[in-house]
Amino acid sequence: MAGVTNRGKFLMLDGYFRNTLPTNLFVVLCTSADTPDADTNVLGDLTEIQAGNGYSAGGYSLSRNDTDFDILTESDTPDRASIQVKNVVWTASGGPIPASGDGARWAVLIDDDSLDQVLAYFDLTSDRTVSDGQTFTLEDCEIRFDEPA
Repeated sequence: MAGVTNRGKFLMLDGYFRNTLPTNLFVVLCTSADTPDADTNVLGDLTEIQAGNGYSAGGYSLSRNDTDFDILTESDTPDRASIQVKNVVWTASGGPIPASGDGARWAVLIDDDSLDQVLAYFDLTSDRTVSDGQTFTLEDCEIRFDEPA
């Protein structure tokens, strides 16, 4: 039986999200038209919300550093390493976010390569829209590596 140590989990998260390629990562808002799961590979498998009014197609750019991935932890109990994305904020200006169509149901983390590979997804629990002048904030989006018992 193979296993990954908590330090190994910690170092993998640190190495990928803070120290190696790709240069940037993006948080993209997607509709409920498609549900991401462990088998989702690329952004093209999902439906991004309509751009405009403060939301840009392709999402919010994150740099790979300890500012944009601001909390990195290792825990021997319960055998876990995790990393959090900084709070991501969009402000609706000139109309709602999304500009039209269905609201955001999922936030997905993608890389900046030509495939827009999906690395993680976050459930927003329901379709979300933001009225002109309001903000849409993603807080404490966390990626965890847990070692099964």
